[in-house]
This record gives sequence, C-alpha cells and structure tokens, in this order.
Amino acid sequence: MSISTIEELPAHLAGGKTLAGLDLGDKTIGVAVSDRGLSFAHPRPVIVRKKFSADAAALLDLLRRENAGAVAIGLPVNMDGSEGPRAQASRAFVRNIARMTDLPFAFWDERLSTVAAERTLIEMDMSRAKRKTKIDSAAAAFILQGVLDRLHALGEEITPR
Repeated sequence: MSISTIEELPAHLAGGKTLAGLDLGDKTIGVAVSDRGLSFAHPRPVIVRKKFSADAAALLDLLRRENAGAVAIGLPVNMDGSEGPRAQASRAFVRNIARMTDLPFAFWDERLSTVAAERTLIEMDMSRAKRKTKIDSAAAAFILQGVLDRLHALGEEITPR
C-alpha cells in the first residue's frame, strides 16, 4: 500500500487489528505483534532470511495470521541522525513489499533498540546462545513498544472503532 507516518497508523487499526513491528537484519527479520488492545508488544519467532520473495511470502503470511492492520519498521539511523546503507536497505525492503500488500508501513527510529533489547535479555539471565536466537524479535518488540507508547502519549485514539 503505502508508507505512512506513525501518527497515521491508528486509522488502519480498527476492527480488532493488531500492529506489527519489524527489525530487519541481514540474516533474520525480527517480528513482534501488539495485543488487540494495542498496549503491549509481543515478540514472535524470527524469519530466517533467504531471498526477498521467500522473505516477503513468510512475512505477509505471518501478518495475515496475526490480523495486522499496519506495520512499524525499525529504521537503523546512525547516531548523528544520518542514514547509512542499512537504513537504505530497510527503505528498499519496504518499497518492494509495499507493492505486494494493502498494509501501510511506517518507519521508527530504532537507534539503540538492539542494545536495549540485549541488555534486557542479559538482565533476564539468558545465556549468550539463547540471546542470539531471541535478540532480533526482542528488538522488534522494543521498536513496537516504542511506537505503541508514542501513540498513547500523543493521545491518539487507537482502540478499535
């Protein structure tokens, strides 16, 4: 469909739709999905990347099963605010997958999301090996929770209409 702003997302979340969050990596796609009340982010298993068509099919199937009404994508912005190759790759992924679905996509500055997610997993006393399998979905949940919190802070009506 289109690329939207975070503030435009509530219009797509009526009727019990959820909001999905993604952390796009080179090897995996971290996925999280909100509850139907749009308050909490819940990590889902990562999608192991193969090639774009397979990645897109797996992702779109998951979004359909989770009743997603919109998707927030972590945008890996550099600490100085500039966009490097990873941000450009994320934008290209969204441009390509947006042609395949009616779902709106919105970018969210994901600076330090993986660091914060890893810190949380360490505090949970999770082993390094287990953290490696969970980090991308934990980062996606961190990104999505940031979006949900932002929508609530803005006073947006994000309950089902």
